[in-house]
Amino acid sequence: MTVEGRAQDAKEDPNRNPASKRVIKVLRRAPVHVALFALLFVWLIPTIGLFINSFRSVDSINSTGWWTVLTAPSGLSLDNYRQVLGQQDLGSKFLNSLYITIPATLIPTMIAAFTAYAFAWMKFPGRTWLFLILVALIVIPLQTTFIPIGRFFSNFFGTNINGSFLAVWLAHTAYGLPFAIYLLRNFMGSLPREIFEAAYIDGASPVTAFFRLALPMSVPAIASLVIFQFVFVWNDLLVALIFIGGNTDNQPLTQSLASLVNSFGSGWQYLAAAGFIAMIVPLLVFLSLQRFFVRGISAGSVKG
Repeated sequence: MTVEGRAQDAKEDPNRNPASKRVIKVLRRAPVHVALFALLFVWLIPTIGLFINSFRSVDSINSTGWWTVLTAPSGLSLDNYRQVLGQQDLGSKFLNSLYITIPATLIPTMIAAFTAYAFAWMKFPGRTWLFLILVALIVIPLQTTFIPIGRFFSNFFGTNINGSFLAVWLAHTAYGLPFAIYLLRNFMGSLPREIFEAAYIDGASPVTAFFRLALPMSVPAIASLVIFQFVFVWNDLLVALIFIGGNTDNQPLTQSLASLVNSFGSGWQYLAAAGFIAMIVPLLVFLSLQRFFVRGISAGSVKG
């Protein structure tokens, strides 16, 4: 067949033309991409409006909608951010949030990794029932536990730890462990059984198999868990209000920012700017670990 004949056949048969295949593939996926971009835009509208309002005065917010800035970008200023950043002891509250969030993320992550490995690869009496009870704890509302835990902390081995960092660490560890163990157990349970069987044949102990095999292969799930727990603890206000309360020396950033609104309701216009200042650290954590995020939450969802 001549060159002209092959070229003519390629034009007549798009399945034999790589460029045509790519075009057809893009066209088939186009509706899905359009729908995803539309959903993304709708989901981002409140965030965009909040971000624009963080630069507007209270009079502008009360008189016009945020979308008017898109056609007449005037009246924007950094006054709200100056007010928030100029708040007294904001730096110390920021450090308090780090003192609370970092241990309250690392402690449940480490405990959950050990426990998830035991549920996934070790056999012991009552393993299934214990795991079911653990999963059931996820649905218990936090509000129902504040009074009994607060009373327990008031006499914690003979001392009152309410108002201290330790109380918040223990509370967030208890609240985060059920979901953390559930997530890591599903991921570790989907790891190849042959690898662990070969390790046991070679004389590896369960501890060695955990540190040498399970832990390195579970990095995506652990990174996903760190993102979930860090963002939850960093943005938490309720648990901090209950277990730190009026101890101003240990109050996190969320309590300080919430105090911008006084008892008469004034100062609410600063909350948008305060929210975007508070989200900087969780955003950096997510961006640094996001390459593991999708792999971690999806790999353990279906056991293969």
